[in-house]
Amino acid sequence: MLQDDGCRDWWKLTPDQFGSYVNGTWTQLAPTPAGYSPLYHSSAVLPDGRVIIEGGEYNFLQPVWTNKGAIYNPLTDTWAMVDPPEGWSTIGDAQGVVLANRTFMQANCCTTEAALLNPTTLTWTATGTGKFDVNDEEGWTLLPNRKVLTVDAYVFQYDANGMNSEIYSPGTGAWSSAGSTMVQLWDSAAHCGGKNHASFEVGPGVLRPDGTVFYTGANRCGAGHTAIYNSNSGVWTPGPDFPDSLDIADGPAALEPTGKVLMMASPGIFRTGARFFEWNGSSLTEVSPAPHASSDSSFYGNFVVLPTGQILFTDFFFVSVYNPSGTYNPAWAPRIQSVPSHVAPGGSYVISGYLFNGMSEGAAYGDDQQAATNFPLVRITNNRTGHVFYSRTHDHSSMAVASSDLVSTHFDVPVTEERGPSQLVVVANGIPSAAIAIIVD
Repeated sequence: MLQDDGCRDWWKLTPDQFGSYVNGTWTQLAPTPAGYSPLYHSSAVLPDGRVIIEGGEYNFLQPVWTNKGAIYNPLTDTWAMVDPPEGWSTIGDAQGVVLANRTFMQANCCTTEAALLNPTTLTWTATGTGKFDVNDEEGWTLLPNRKVLTVDAYVFQYDANGMNSEIYSPGTGAWSSAGSTMVQLWDSAAHCGGKNHASFEVGPGVLRPDGTVFYTGANRCGAGHTAIYNSNSGVWTPGPDFPDSLDIADGPAALEPTGKVLMMASPGIFRTGARFFEWNGSSLTEVSPAPHASSDSSFYGNFVVLPTGQILFTDFFFVSVYNPSGTYNPAWAPRIQSVPSHVAPGGSYVISGYLFNGMSEGAAYGDDQQAATNFPLVRITNNRTGHVFYSRTHDHSSMAVASSDLVSTHFDVPVTEERGPSQLVVVANGIPSAAIAIIVD
């Protein structure tokens, strides 16, 4: 799904019959409800297959930090409004995440508040006690231990030397310190004007298959810093600075199937001249830019990891695809434990296995937008024609990343599925399982 920036209209990209998104087709979806046209808001695919969007720094391009929200049902192509948590006058450009236990958690941009959604009643329960600072400008990263990592941005709590990070525990519903990031990742403008010039922006953080989170920083005064959080030891270490006074003051990053992190940086705060880099766990390497990158600032961009392993990139005006080089470690691939040997067009089935949610959420941005893909997709390819069909997956038993637990999900075979011998794979963040031979009859 793709939103026309700041507008009510939404679109879906369907791959062609051979699974190509580059040669795919755009189809317009139902618009968001009247009165709701957000820009810079949270978004997530819920375990039941619906899509939720919450808040918006802008509504109809007016800066209002709205508390509105809506859920999209792909089965009916309809939206339904969602009331905000009780007492919330703002949600704004706040972050959201589907926790490992399948519960959607939403932040309030302008306070320390957060809330958990009941997807059936569309009501909220307060959570997130003990937060150090307000949620504004911060991003959330889901960890293998099922907790959530954030880097504090010190909005309304300026500290020129502040480097705190925090961990949210779903078990306690509370935040606690995750220690110093060792280098400053939020833009304090400490060395070029101080508080009155600070943007408080932070770059994205992406979990890698080795259990580290690569976190990027913003810096009005020079090159943006980076830091690596080891989710196993809970220790931060400094990473390399970006070259040439580049930074990520809001911007996208995504985990490639190879384990590298692709990211978009630009010079200073909100300036144009974007460049693209990969982090391989030890060094930053510049890669070819997206078309029109010279006219982009990092905050223009967004990534989503496609089932093909490609990275879909959007900016204000264009859509393109990045083709990563190399391949994935087979140990990171989903492993199917149980699946029916025969399926029928229009039928619904259960499939189970391991690493169905992948090694990471996939893509990251921060507070302004999210495009996580830590859920299983089922792809069936007909042996005779080579035509590719995706089944709708829903009601996953878990949304945990890099988990050794057995995961199950439901998949609905399209009524257009071609009959005959076929190959079925589960795909998570662009990495397919070994193919299972099935019969569509």
